[in-house]
Amino acid sequence: MITLPLFGLFIAVASAIPAPQAATAVSTASAAVATCDGNTASDRSVWCDYDTSTNYYTDGPTTGVTVEYWLEVTNTTLAPDGFERIVLAVNGTVPGPTIEANWGDTVVIHVTNSLANNGTGIHWHGVRQNYTNMNDGVPSITQCPIAPGESMSYTWKATQYGTSWYHSHFSLQAWEGVYGPIVIHGPATGDYDDDFGAVVLSDWSHDTVDALYTYAQVSGPPLMTTGLINGLNAYNGSGTRFEGTFESGTSYLLRVVNGAIDTHFKFSIDNHTMTVIAADFVPIVPYATDVLDITMGQRYDVIVTADQDTANYWMRAIPQSECSNNDDSDNIRAIIRYDSSSTDDPTSTAYDYTDDCIDEDVSDLVPFLSQTVVSPTGDDLTVAVGKNANNLFRWQIGTDSFAVEWADPTILQVYNGETSWSDEECVYNLSTSEQWVYWVIETTIPVPHPIHLHGHDFFILASGEFETYSDSVTLNTDNPPRRDVATLPTSGYLVIAFLTDNPGVWLMHCHIGWHTSEGLALQFVERSTEISALVDYDTLNSTCAAWETYTAVSGVEEEDSGV
Repeated sequence: MITLPLFGLFIAVASAIPAPQAATAVSTASAAVATCDGNTASDRSVWCDYDTSTNYYTDGPTTGVTVEYWLEVTNTTLAPDGFERIVLAVNGTVPGPTIEANWGDTVVIHVTNSLANNGTGIHWHGVRQNYTNMNDGVPSITQCPIAPGESMSYTWKATQYGTSWYHSHFSLQAWEGVYGPIVIHGPATGDYDDDFGAVVLSDWSHDTVDALYTYAQVSGPPLMTTGLINGLNAYNGSGTRFEGTFESGTSYLLRVVNGAIDTHFKFSIDNHTMTVIAADFVPIVPYATDVLDITMGQRYDVIVTADQDTANYWMRAIPQSECSNNDDSDNIRAIIRYDSSSTDDPTSTAYDYTDDCIDEDVSDLVPFLSQTVVSPTGDDLTVAVGKNANNLFRWQIGTDSFAVEWADPTILQVYNGETSWSDEECVYNLSTSEQWVYWVIETTIPVPHPIHLHGHDFFILASGEFETYSDSVTLNTDNPPRRDVATLPTSGYLVIAFLTDNPGVWLMHCHIGWHTSEGLALQFVERSTEISALVDYDTLNSTCAAWETYTAVSGVEEEDSGV
């Protein structure tokens, strides 16, 4: 039996799964995360009988261990930056508790909706959900929303390793506070002494994002008040900053997540260099940088060595004004202390940087596990924006602005034999198994977009800023960068490819929250004839029945894209 840390919620292990006493049951036990033989500070590449050379798309451990979590989504009042406001929280905190497992574990998460109003559904961002499409957690696509007072259980295998996050995929709930980190322990392409844990970056407003949504639809991105690092910041003399301690000479693995609604960050720790070892869930050949570009939905694993003088240093998340509207750009900070007894603010200075909204250079993002794209076939997807009959902004990728219905998820339509969809459902059928497909995503609009694909890593074959794609562009098919979020550059193009190796209904969308709600999304129905066999109809149907009962009484109406 393997024991895992408990991080403020109940966890059961192996096959003996006792029922929790409550949805937010807490254990105070503490135990070290199990590792595998050979995985030591001097060689993190080894993981028992596997290592960083293992093809985790087709191989990997099956531990026989089940880790089980209970999450409860509630209305509450918190003051993350010293300003008290209504939030939606997971187990009472923002961010919610860390979901933690080992590579090869089975993860079971029970989600209870204790909100006063509205549904919910939790998406496990970047988790491949290999043959577990129904557990992707997207209302209108893979499930109906979980109604207030109801629960739903999600089960998936940790076939990847590294860092990600979970968040609500119901309307704008993620950015009211319904999010938290995911850590899957496994091998690494760089050596380190200690795991520092997740560093979650987010923007934050003193108004709810639901209150700001009308402005976003009429006038464009609203001004965000400030930002948070691991759910904390100090604003206008109030609040508390997140603090971490480094021991001199020790190297640390930091797991950096951008959970913002509309902010591209430059992340750094003054005076310290980062060695980047993973982009999203993809281990890469290590490279060094002082300032890390990280857009919405992306994650990076970085190693930082405490090799500076004993002092205090600012950790910074700096919004880029070219694409991020924030009123507190110089003050989104945390503190790294070499002396934990110190209470002084740092006096360190920031690295120089160029204000821009770009990904890390693709030439640096070399996957450690080499993969080749073979003879892909493709199509064009244009990103555009217009206004609907109510004079509200509506974005689109492809032929139409996306609009789906909470009570009629695509996976249920497929189960019931549906083969045709409305233009607004933006369905792209991928019927052939094990076929390489590519998509040229283009825009003439001077706004960058973080494009996220569910159910797959995608391969970045080409991209260009202030450029138009043409057949003369050379596509890199020989071990190109791959990840699950990449930036469509300003007035440019992004060419992505993936293999149709995972049957299901998969959403692809911009990870700017306003844009998703305003229709910048589409869905792939992949290998439709195989999807029904993956559906737990009783669970799907009961969730939808409870939702329909709730809406009949509450009168709640959908006012956005449905995702």
